[in-house]
Amino acid sequence: MSVALLWVVSPCDVSNGTSFMESVREGNRFFDSSRHRNLVSNERINRGGGKQTNNGRKFSVRSAILATPSGERTMTSEQMVYDVVLRQAALVKRQLRSTNELEVKPDIPIPGNLGLLSEAYDRCGEVCAEYAKTFNLGTMLMTPERRRAVWAIYVWCRRTDELVDGPNASYITPAALDRWENRLEDVFNGRPFDMLDGALSDTVSNFPVDIQPFRDMIEGMRMDLRKSRYKNFDELYLYCYYVAGTVGLMSVPIMGIAPESKATTGSVYNAALALGIANQLTNILREVGEDARRGRVYLPQDELAQAGLSDEDIFAGRVTDKWRIFMKKQIHRARKFFDEAEKGVTELSSASRFPVWASLVLYRKILDEIEANDYNNFTKRAYVSKSKKLIALPIAYAKSLVPPTKTVSLQR
Repeated sequence: MSVALLWVVSPCDVSNGTSFMESVREGNRFFDSSRHRNLVSNERINRGGGKQTNNGRKFSVRSAILATPSGERTMTSEQMVYDVVLRQAALVKRQLRSTNELEVKPDIPIPGNLGLLSEAYDRCGEVCAEYAKTFNLGTMLMTPERRRAVWAIYVWCRRTDELVDGPNASYITPAALDRWENRLEDVFNGRPFDMLDGALSDTVSNFPVDIQPFRDMIEGMRMDLRKSRYKNFDELYLYCYYVAGTVGLMSVPIMGIAPESKATTGSVYNAALALGIANQLTNILREVGEDARRGRVYLPQDELAQAGLSDEDIFAGRVTDKWRIFMKKQIHRARKFFDEAEKGVTELSSASRFPVWASLVLYRKILDEIEANDYNNFTKRAYVSKSKKLIALPIAYAKSLVPPTKTVSLQR
């Protein structure tokens, strides 16, 4: 199972150091992955001005602290993730204290013979335009600086996802992912390996983006190499954060929070995180059959057992009353995360709202399609038709025109 990122570009062969751009130029090959979500759906926000506090609370559908059989108290996955949220929010606040506007550097040469930085960003934009058409259209409303930065993050996430879910996935080892992470460190230290790395390196030098969500996404890829079952929702939540929620935290500083927003920085980050979780849960529910054919079950094992179901029922593809009841509960959970995410989209800068709303509205409709298929996600793939998309997009645009709330509605 891959990043909830709609499409992902074929990455370089990190095991032998082959440049991603070289592989693209040799055949201009791009590959579709089996489970992706638009980068937008998980991305968000960096306030353009105004006083902020960091007391937004984490969206939670369960207790943040668990007790072990020995009586010790342990931190849940949600609390661990929230610590990352707070660190990123604090990074944004430090940046805003030092400047009212984000400084954007002029075009600079990239190491090697790959040309200027503007060419690198243009290449990222071409990838986004080809494989995320709706999202790319929405980014046209952003400022050029933010639009190019979002493209760079999109492409890095796409390349990372392809490592374990692309055509070369069978050759990827934990050591290869370690090398990919070392390369990420170089990007953040201003030492890009290729053109697309150069675009990301420039982006993270201009925006208050923390490296931890990028590292965590790579950790999600490691999980895909070693894990095919999740014993409870706490484990599944952590996986969803790694492969999808991280994208929101990466993008929060890029998308921008509206200057007039009264929401706390932490709470808007939380909404971005919730959208990533919602989209990944939707991917999981949509592709139960596809994952089963690969020997994978991305559903909480304890909840399956409570419903009187097992892996064997999934592999057999039986749509029973027990399955329908189980699926209704899973869809309800995903919708709760979408509800939480909606609170934060309104707080975005005006130019960033539409692509996020479009992604949210369209992805949420996939849950409706699963229901319309009588919960048969074994042999029927739920998708939103073009006609329904054409109806939904004006609705998303109308929602994007709604200004931020006047009160601190995201504080709880």
